[in-house]
Amino acid sequence: MKFALRRYFLALGTSLALSSAAMAQDISVAVVGPMTGSEASFGQQFKNGADLAIADINAAGGVLGKKLKLEVGDDACDPKQAVSVAEKMAGAKIPFVVGHFCSSTSIPASDAYAEGNVLEITPGSTNPLFTERGLWNTFRVCGRDDQQGMVAAAYIIKNYKTRNVAIIHDKTTYGKGLADETRNAINAAGVKEKLYEAYTKGDKDFAALVSRFKKEGIDFVYVGGYYAEAALILRQMREQGVNAVLMGGDALVDKQFAAIAGPLAEGSLFTFSPDPRKKLTAAATLKKFKDKGIDPDGYTLYSYAAFQIWSQAVARAQTTDAKKVATTIKAGSWDTVLGNISYTPKGDITLIDYVVYRRDKDGNYAELAAGQ
Repeated sequence: MKFALRRYFLALGTSLALSSAAMAQDISVAVVGPMTGSEASFGQQFKNGADLAIADINAAGGVLGKKLKLEVGDDACDPKQAVSVAEKMAGAKIPFVVGHFCSSTSIPASDAYAEGNVLEITPGSTNPLFTERGLWNTFRVCGRDDQQGMVAAAYIIKNYKTRNVAIIHDKTTYGKGLADETRNAINAAGVKEKLYEAYTKGDKDFAALVSRFKKEGIDFVYVGGYYAEAALILRQMREQGVNAVLMGGDALVDKQFAAIAGPLAEGSLFTFSPDPRKKLTAAATLKKFKDKGIDPDGYTLYSYAAFQIWSQAVARAQTTDAKKVATTIKAGSWDTVLGNISYTPKGDITLIDYVVYRRDKDGNYAELAAGQ
């Protein structure tokens, strides 16, 4: 009996040791974004994309013969929290992070990642400074504010050149940056805004700001900021009888904008890339998401694409060493759900389009036809 028990415990110990060894062979990667807070819906988009990407990569054999294990970090779009999360990821020797969302978190976090030898690809941070500082480890699969600001400006110049335009922002890195890019572009074309004002992210009462719109006879409001405040501004505009058209950037793509604004969302505009859900390169992945009951809207497919790029680069470089993988990414081109992607030396994608979308009474959005 003692001999049998001894054999059992030896076998159990061996099994546990093998299991631990197998787990040690996993390669940990991470997705980081606002999993809580006012922008949590974007964090969920990131995670949805990451979950399916990891599952698909592992089903195809993993990376370098090893399975990937996903770690999730929450920065709540707070810069200090983002740096703390980045330092923890670096301390854990994680070679690759998909994140962050808010530019105000991606930029400071990238410094910590660079020091800790972590490669970062952001699905949604659009402020130019993220890649303009010359760090070796910063990449994005989205465009930049100076690119989408030009598209917004072109719309304003075409349709509101002789009307009263207000440009407002929420003082954040993203919001102010996008508003200023749009403002600079219309000013360069000889169009001067009637009003340029700031508000604070998290505000709920915009009565004073809307009163300014009314006083100045504003016909068009460009918002550099996130969906929650933009939707409240729109509602309070209508409550005060201000019928100006409201336009924002890619942060207004989220369904929560329409949920907050309700039917008043009809006619509002925003800039975003051509809908990736309509790309042939995303068809198979789109079906997998829909089979799971997930609509991969917003930045979901961008998150998925970031993992595709990294895993392909690792296979080509035959290492997960972040600096070697970064060099490989910049030197190659990569097949993703977003299409083929290649990079500039700064870490920006070489080809990006932005278009203008309009929402209908049900909150759905569609790309404006040429000439609109």
